[in-house]
Order: sequence, then structure tokens, then C-alpha cells
Amino acid sequence: AGGGAVFIRIIQKLALCFFDALFVCGAWLIALIASEYSFSSFIYDSWYFLLIGAVVSLAVNALCGLYTKIFRFINLGDIAGFALSVAISGIYFIGYCIYVPEYPVGCGILYMLLYAVMLVGSRYAYRLYTYAQVYAKRKNEDKKGVRVLVIGAGLAGAKLIDEMHYSDKINYVPVCVLDDDEYKVGKKIGGVKIFGKIEQVQKAVEKYNPSEIVIAIPSLHKQELKRIVMLCKKTGCKVKNIPGSYQFVNGQVSVADIKDVSVADLLGREQVKINVAEIMGYIENKIVLVTGGGGSIGSELCRQIAGHNPKQLIIFDVYENNAYEIEQELKRKYGDSLNLLTLIGSVRDSKKLENLFSKHKPEIVFHAAAHKHVPLMETSPNEAVKNNVSGTFKVADVAGRHNVERFVLISTDKAVNPTNIMGATKRICEMIVQTMNKKYQTDFVAVRFGNVLGSNGSVIPLFTKQIAEGGPVTVTHRDIVRYFMTIPEAVSLVLQAGAYAKGGEIFVLDMGEPVKIYDLAENMIKLMGLEPDKDIKIEITGLRPGEKLYEERLMKEEGLQKTANDMISIGKPLEIDEKNLFNKVHELYVEAYNETDRMKELVKELVPTYKIDKN
Repeated sequence: AGGGAVFIRIIQKLALCFFDALFVCGAWLIALIASEYSFSSFIYDSWYFLLIGAVVSLAVNALCGLYTKIFRFINLGDIAGFALSVAISGIYFIGYCIYVPEYPVGCGILYMLLYAVMLVGSRYAYRLYTYAQVYAKRKNEDKKGVRVLVIGAGLAGAKLIDEMHYSDKINYVPVCVLDDDEYKVGKKIGGVKIFGKIEQVQKAVEKYNPSEIVIAIPSLHKQELKRIVMLCKKTGCKVKNIPGSYQFVNGQVSVADIKDVSVADLLGREQVKINVAEIMGYIENKIVLVTGGGGSIGSELCRQIAGHNPKQLIIFDVYENNAYEIEQELKRKYGDSLNLLTLIGSVRDSKKLENLFSKHKPEIVFHAAAHKHVPLMETSPNEAVKNNVSGTFKVADVAGRHNVERFVLISTDKAVNPTNIMGATKRICEMIVQTMNKKYQTDFVAVRFGNVLGSNGSVIPLFTKQIAEGGPVTVTHRDIVRYFMTIPEAVSLVLQAGAYAKGGEIFVLDMGEPVKIYDLAENMIKLMGLEPDKDIKIEITGLRPGEKLYEERLMKEEGLQKTANDMISIGKPLEIDEKNLFNKVHELYVEAYNETDRMKELVKELVPTYKIDKN
């Protein structure tokens, strides 16, 4: 089959060369006749000149890539190749006219114009022919097609409409275009009328009755995208979006690039940017350990680390199902090119950790293992201490004793002035790594960020399930706000922060503007094409034990320093009494395993903002 395809391509290129040679000869002969030059004299005197001209023109065409173009996709960007080919061929013929006085120079100029029309026109004629075929084929199908309103009359919108018209593998029918450029309103793009500005989407839907709206403006800022999505959702149509501008680097825009508008599009925050070279600088060819590697954050750490050429990646998790899933995913993607080791074990197990570090000698540690659910930890506070505090202490201590180069703790904004046990234990974890940094040669740092979309315990999956079940969607307080970031974004910044580590820092990620959870619930309901409090009820349930209305990024004592990445700042390390901290951590360990109330009092001594639940 492959050989047959090659043969067909060769035949096609030979046919092109044959017709291009005819164009050269035909253009020259027509130019001669128009100049009233004797045709018989030309045949007798200089037929060889035309033969050489044809060969030269074909060679130039080949060098300009005219035989590698796909006719159906020829666009204005390809005109440069045609122009260069025509110019060189024209120079040859005009030069000959100057060299041989019998030929008027105008004859050469006329040849160049005629040749340009024939060369370019033949390519576009084929494109028009294929369009005509598709139009004829789809003429009777359009009534059954998905009627689409396109927002954006720029390059993306034009290419999208072009493909909708052309492709016989899709069944989209563009019926209307909206654009905020008032000079475009009333005109047509790809035969489709630009009805008006984007704010007129409701009127356009009423007039043209589309079932879907596609936002074809990849360069939109997130805030503007959010505004347009909300306008479109009010119409009741399904809303889709072209996700990014990367397609325009190589001129590709496809219906396949269209995706449903996601919750991330409603956050109103721009995509984060990282320096891949900096990450490669300290990950590449290193043995990297990720504790909690099967969790939502840990697994994404594994995915991104695997893409930065580690010498070995070690996944360590107590839950075998999650560890197995990420292991199999990475094996499918990287095969034998990734040195991957998956170990099952707990960060509470000192002997297991000692064996791991002695045997496999990790050089970089990302400590993501932790209990994170605020309400669950309120009812099981001792488990928060056992896993978060004791686990972090044991992993950090063994890492320091085995001279690990870098230790990165995954922390949370809930560690700032915490009122709940989960946040308080994570604050103690930050204190542990800052103190360990003074004790060992290892560079110990913490990275603090807010909620991540789609993570275990995130409100987004909960809202999605509640909407799917018909509601109600439960919000604890009408004014509660949180910071949000996608998991890949957060992990990218964690890796970037690791590159800046010198020891003792708490890196604080810029999570953008806080999001009101009530508004998020309303927007998610609208995103599903439903109406809040009509189709899906929003129910206020009251703040849960330990829950705050808003989270903070910094404590009052901390000041922020900038890094090379504007999305990452450094909180000033606080002075911590090492002896007192380690003594209290040991007491916490004992009291937690004895299940005593004394444990909570010890936590409050270390973290004064923590509120002891008397229940």
C-alpha cells in the first residue's frame, strides 16, 4: 500500500511538471502573438531558448516547493513561493528579449503576467473544483447539519468556517458570525454574514436558530472569555471554544481543536508560564522520589517529572490502586525510556523509609503525601498529626541524613493562620522543613498554593456530581471565596519553584483573583445549560468545622520577595526554636497515637491561631 501511494505521488508530480511546462510555452507563445511577432521565425530561430526556459522554470518551481503543496490548502502564505518562481522565470525571458533585439521587452513582461495567471490560477481552480464538489455533496445535508454560530471574524473564524464548508467528514453548518469590530459588521466571511457585535448574541440566536456557539478567538484574555461564555450561556445553546493560539504557529485550525468550554475557562486567570530549561537543569539525570505519587498532585508531579528526563522516577504511595494507575499510564507513554520504580509504603514507616533511601538513594524529593480534607481531619485530628506532621518529619529527617540535594514540601494556603487541624498540621510541616534546613546540607523548601481544579477534595468534582444528580448544589456560605488553579499549572510552578530553592524558603504561588464559590456554583450550572435555583437549587449549608470564609497567602510576619517568575514569590523564613519544635513534634507523635485530647493543646501551642473544637 505504501509503495502504491509513492507511485501515485510521483505520477502526480510528473503531471504537474508537464502542465507547468505547457504554461511556460503557452504564455510565451501568446505573448509573441500579442506582440505580432512572426511565429514561424520563432520556431526556426530559437525554439531551444523556450525549451531551456521551460526547464529553468520547472527547476525554480521545485526549489520553491510548488510540487509539495496540497492544492486544497493553498493560501495567501504560499503566494511568496509562486511570486519568486514567476519573477525568476520572467527575468529569464525578459533578459532574453534584451539580449535579442528582435523580441520586444514588452513581450517578456506580458509573458510574466500570463505565466503568473496560469501557474496560480491552475492551483486555485483545483481548489475551487474540490469546493464545488463538497458543496454539491452537502447541499442536501445542510438542513440536517449542526447549525453553528461563530464568534470571531478573524483568522481563526475564517479558517474554521472554511473547514466547515469544505470538509466532508463533519456536519457543521455555519449560519452566522459575530465580531466586535464594527467595520466587519454587515460583511461576509466565507459566505457567512457577520450579523453584529458579540453582545447581540441573543438576537442572533433568535434569528438564525443555531444549536451550538463556537468561540473562535484564541487570543482572548481569560476575563473576556469568561464574559463571552456567560453571554452565550444565557441563550441556551451549547458553547464551545478553540483552546489556544498554538494552532496559528503553523497555520492549522481544525474543527477537531474545538472543545467544550470548561470550568477553567470561567476562572478569569491567564495560563501560567514556566521556564522549562530551569526545571530541566535540576531534574534531568537525577533520581527523583515523589511521596504520595498516586494522589492528584503527586501523580501530576510524576507526569511532568517523567517528561524532564530523570535518571529514575520513584513513586511512593500507601494506596496501591492510585500508584498502579499512574505507573501504568507512564509505562504506556514512555515505555523502557523511563526508569520507573513504584513502591508501596507509608511515610509513617521509619524502617521502610530508611530502606528506600539507603537502597535507591534519591537525590530530589517531592513530598506530596498528606491528609488534605478539612472536615474529615476535624473528626479524625490524630490522623492528621500522624500522617502530616509525623510523616513529614520522618521523610525530611531521613532525606537530610542521606544527603538528598533538594526536598520540596507541597504545602497549602490553609497553613496560613489556620483555624482547622489540617491547616495547622501543614503549618507545622512548613516549620519542620525550615528547621531541617538549618540542621542538614539538604535544601529544604515548601511550596504553598490554594485549591486545584479536579484534585481529590476539590469543590469542582462535588458540584459536577451534584448537578448531574439534579441538585441541590451545596455551598457552605454565600460569601466564601477560594483561590483556584489547574493541577498541571500548580505542579509546573512547584517544579519551577524547586529550581529557585536555596534552602529554607516558603514559595508562594500566585493563584490569581479569589473566586466566590457561590458564583462558581452558578456558573457551573449555567455551563451545563441549566438555570440556577430553577433547574438546580443552590443550598447554603453553613460553614463546616474549621472552615474559613477566605484563605490567606501569608502570615503577617512574612514578607514577599520576587523571583524570576512573576507567579512565584518567596515568603521570608521565620525564626523557629529548633529544640522546642522537635520536642513538641515528638510529644505530638506520642499523644496522637495515644488518641488523647492533649494532642490538640500541643498543636495550639505551636500554631496559636488553631481553634480547638470542644466537640
